[in-house]
Amino acid sequence: MTKTFHLAAIVAGALSLFGLTGAVTAADNDTPAADNTGTNQRDRKDSEPTADQQKNGKSDLDLTAEIRRSVMADKALSINAHNVKIIAENGKVTLKGPVASAKEKKIVENKAQQIAGSENVVSEIQIKNKK
Repeated sequence: MTKTFHLAAIVAGALSLFGLTGAVTAADNDTPAADNTGTNQRDRKDSEPTADQQKNGKSDLDLTAEIRRSVMADKALSINAHNVKIIAENGKVTLKGPVASAKEKKIVENKAQQIAGSENVVSEIQIKNKK
């Protein structure tokens, strides 16, 4: 029993040392943070567009590349905003991933809409919660 207690204390100390205690408590939360890889579970559904479904047709590749260039050119955006997933399928664009603020979300959405047309853009962008 003493060995078990010591092992538990060592594990708890190691988790604390490496800053992993938040990861343990975050796993208990029903709604994962926007930048948590657990969010990718929703992408396992066949109905969800994912990057591997990106069409290789020139028009979809060009559309994705043009939106990506526009997002990357805006140096005021966060790294997360620069890394939003842009998925084009038959001219329809889906945006996914976390951004730092509602303002960033709107900026990325507007850039995609200016290029693909507002009727062709579906946004699944999430705002990352600040702690």
